[in-house]
This record gives sequence, C-alpha cells and structure tokens, in this order.
Amino acid sequence: MRTVVRWARAEWGPLYGAARASLAERRWWAVPMTVGAVCLTSVAQIVQNQAWGYRPVQDIGAVRAEDPLWLALLRTPVSLFVPALDLPVWGALAQILLVLGLAELCLGWWRTLVIAYAATLAGTLYARVGIALGPGSPFGLPAADARIVDTGPSAAVVGLAVFLGWRYRAYATVAAVIAAIVVEVVLKNNLAGREHLAAIAAVLALCAVTDAVGGDRRHTARRRHTARRPHPGPGPSRPAAPGSRPGRTPPVSLTRGEKPGHGRKPAP
Repeated sequence: MRTVVRWARAEWGPLYGAARASLAERRWWAVPMTVGAVCLTSVAQIVQNQAWGYRPVQDIGAVRAEDPLWLALLRTPVSLFVPALDLPVWGALAQILLVLGLAELCLGWWRTLVIAYAATLAGTLYARVGIALGPGSPFGLPAADARIVDTGPSAAVVGLAVFLGWRYRAYATVAAVIAAIVVEVVLKNNLAGREHLAAIAAVLALCAVTDAVGGDRRHTARRRHTARRPHPGPGPSRPAAPGSRPGRTPPVSLTRGEKPGHGRKPAP
C-alpha cells in the first residue's frame, strides 16, 4: 500500500500541488472558463435533443470533412462545446470539469484554450487529409467518413490530459492515455479514435517545442547569471595600526623584557 501511495505522489504530486495552490488562492474564480464550458456543453446537449434545436446546433457547431474549410474553421471553436449525441453527456461533462479545470488551474485560461483548440483543429485537419489519402493508405480514411461529425470536446480533453502529464512529469499517465486511444482505434477503427491520435501527435509536438524553448531560455538565463556574478578578488586587507601611515612598514613588535629603543645585542 505504501508503495502505491509513494508512486501516486511521485506521479501526480507536482500536478496536485500546482492545482491546489491556484485553487486555494482564488477559489472557484480560478476556473471561470471551465465553469462556462460545462454550462455551454449542458445547454448544447439540451438544445440539440429538442426537435427545434437540433438543426441550429448542427449549423453552428457541427464540423464535417465534407464542409468547406473556411466553414469548418469557423465552427471548430463552437464544436468544443457540442457533445456527441451517441454518448452520455455526463461523461463529457465530467471530463471537461476534471481535465479542463486542472489545465486552467495549472496553465491559465488562455494557454488551456490554445492547447484545446490546437488539439481539436489537428483532428479536424487530419480527417480531410485521411479522406484524401483513401482507405488504401495506413493513415487513410474511407470517403464515407466525410459525412461524420468530428469529435466535440473529447479531442481537446485528450490533448490537454497529455500536455498536463508531460509538463508535470506524469509520464505513466501520458502512456496510459495514449494506450487507451490506441486500443480504441484497434477495436473500433472509427473516425473519432483516429482524430484523437492526431490530437495527441499535435500536442506531443507542442510539448517538444515547449521543452526546447524552455531549455534554451534556462540555458541563456544561467549564462547571464554566471556572467553577472562578480569574480572573487583579493581578501579584505587588515586595518592599519593606529598612528601608522599607509604604505609604511609596520613597527617591529617587542619581545618580552625589552624596552622601547633598546634592541637585542648582537651575538659576539
């Protein structure tokens, strides 16, 4: 049991510490975007399940590979909050609340939004490339997938989970997320699983760039700190004796029994 606890602390301790510090400082005001995302996803789910609301939600938030690229790019930000109709909405809400909330606490809202959008956009663009390659290619997709709606918030959630795990050195968690998506692709081989893999690839590339830039910055800062550090000079000089002049030879100390002005007699 202690081994499991130590492993959990080593795996998730840094992430937990960063999230707890931010949450303790600002409470729920630390995750305004997450709260808004949960509310928007809930509203989208309720509306699209109504007879009158399905078409409007599809028109503003459904992305398909057969759509023009400019239209898909306009709909992609909204698609982050449109859950899949064939999956339970509580699962999507739980994923958004946990992963998006941790990312906002640890990274800030704008970094979280950029990574989520990049992951979703990577999946959307891959669908177009895969359909262009065709089913004969290892990375290709059948033409029928052009009419399937892209993943909603799931690609963003997967991408953020991988980025958080990489940044806070939770490598076992990153490996588990990637393994789960690979198993999904092997068992189902659907468009959603392949788009998740594309999102993971894009986020891993972003992690590599972030590490490289961060390493260069740390190296540059270390060099500047070393250059500014003062070189060790000579030790502090002793204060001059009272009455002595600078540069003058200090007086010779007297031996016990001698009087001032009388030195030792030279030996015969």
